[in-house]
Amino acid sequence: MSEPVRIGLIAEGITDKLVIQAAIKSLLGERHFILRLLQPEESLPFGLSAPCLSQGMGWGGVYLWCKGVCQRNGGRLKGDLLFAGYDILIIHLDADVAGKKYSDCGIEDAVGDLPCEEKCPPPSATIDRLRVVLLRWLGEKTAPAATVLCTPSKSCETWVIAALFPDDTVMIKKGWECHPEPYTRLGTKKKDVRVTKSKAGYEAKQEEISEAWPRLRAELSEAGRFSDEFVSAVDLL
Repeated sequence: MSEPVRIGLIAEGITDKLVIQAAIKSLLGERHFILRLLQPEESLPFGLSAPCLSQGMGWGGVYLWCKGVCQRNGGRLKGDLLFAGYDILIIHLDADVAGKKYSDCGIEDAVGDLPCEEKCPPPSATIDRLRVVLLRWLGEKTAPAATVLCTPSKSCETWVIAALFPDDTVMIKKGWECHPEPYTRLGTKKKDVRVTKSKAGYEAKQEEISEAWPRLRAELSEAGRFSDEFVSAVDLL
């Protein structure tokens, strides 16, 4: 039996980790894997204080994690010791970050490449630019080997709604990946099927999300991009 795939995840928050974990379960099938959340926890020592950095959560936590890796590894992610402990690193950043400013998180960044939002559709117009920003945070021009970017448009809730509520009246319209606040659809459901954006709420729905993933991969461009890039990284192990 093959060894489990060791995956390190840098994400905005716990609920994002649960969604990505459900996707990985679908993509790997019967193959075992170990997924460890490296961020939010490891962003805590950096010490910036702003709402989007509360307990290391949010995109500001991802930014600080990336900068911390660069500081300890000569200015870039490639070659970091993390790759000795993990087969794959996944870096998650929701596409709605493209509409933010660094000052929103109390961050001073000399380059100032946020906001970088483009007209949507297509979602790729914004996400392609955001990926360049994320790679700069990592000190890279392209993603290093064994590194997978996860950039849902506009957030992981786009995937959650599509997985759990395929008949949602807003979701089934064209341009769902361009909906600016997909999480708002969670609160519109009847109480007996409503899902809360919480660790417990998402844990209870992981199996459903995993089972729906092949459909999401086919229907949503960024679910497809993440799936293709993750599978390609696994194939190289």
